[in-house]
Amino acid sequence: MQQIKQNYFQLFKLSESFELDVSTLAENYRQLQLAAHPDRFAAASETEKMRAVQHSSYLNEAYDTLKSTLRRAAYLLSLHDVDVEQVKQSDLGMDLLLEQIQLREALDELPKDSSALPALENLKAEVTVKLANMERFFADELQRREFDSAKKCFHEMQFIHKLLAEIDSSEEQRLGY
Repeated sequence: MQQIKQNYFQLFKLSESFELDVSTLAENYRQLQLAAHPDRFAAASETEKMRAVQHSSYLNEAYDTLKSTLRRAAYLLSLHDVDVEQVKQSDLGMDLLLEQIQLREALDELPKDSSALPALENLKAEVTVKLANMERFFADELQRREFDSAKKCFHEMQFIHKLLAEIDSSEEQRLGY
């Protein structure tokens, strides 16, 4: 088994980049998980069993992190010693805050029944395009080693992810789920 505190990208034999092939990630994960699965160590010593469980857990954590664009962005920033937990209101900018308020107001003003579903889909499409643009910008800033700008973009992406979750929840409520 490989070293447990290995860089997630190295673990899955991927280049350290925001943009990655998710199917390659999934295939590499499957192969590593098969080799390290705790069931393969049933006859091993307790120490080896524990190591297998820890390694399997680490693989799961690494996979979940790289699979999620938001978690992958945070991880990449952390590799460059950028603390995404530390954020000041001034880092976000008034434009972002106003835009978020407007988008949330648009969501709140929609009817609370299924008649709002087409408008919800339109809002979701608009926000999804906005997120895709932010992700491209984040990847570019990271590649250029503009970490302050990448961090700001990461926080904007967090807002958009939360808004998308709210839109999904709103859709589910209107559909009766």
